[in-house]
Amino acid sequence: MVSRSRPQGYSAAQIILHWLIAALVVYQVVFGEQIAEAWRALRRGVEASPEATFGANVHVYVGLAVLGLALLRLGLRLRYGAPPAPAGESAAQKWIARLTHFVLYLVIFGMPVSGALAWYGGVGAAAELHEMAKPAIVVFVALHALGALWQHFVARNDVLVRMLKPARQRG
Repeated sequence: MVSRSRPQGYSAAQIILHWLIAALVVYQVVFGEQIAEAWRALRRGVEASPEATFGANVHVYVGLAVLGLALLRLGLRLRYGAPPAPAGESAAQKWIARLTHFVLYLVIFGMPVSGALAWYGGVGAAAELHEMAKPAIVVFVALHALGALWQHFVARNDVLVRMLKPARQRG
């Protein structure tokens, strides 16, 4: 059953999933480049170096973990909801926040799916889409983080704090 009232904060499970997915996405962006060598070798029909093969396998499995965790997180959000925007936030701020979250969800789901289609299905267009999405995830993760910091230090509200402490533990 979906909750009809908006919670004042996030549950411990939602917070853990948020930060775990964030850490895995950062890992993928920073350390995921070895898959390119393995992908080129795969497309040429030759064997990649052991390092590239290992790096590619880690990249694929971490990507699939991101997808699974994101599905779980989305399920929790649909079941329990999300806190409302801070009081006094402008319509423009709410729109920017919604757009940023929408794009983040889009790439957090789209990148593992396109990567799996490329890696396991050999779909070249999916590989291109996957690669083109990398700058988008970097930009929107940065916007998301900057927005949270702005909310905390400039607007001085609890947006950042509610993603650090479960609702019932905040005072």
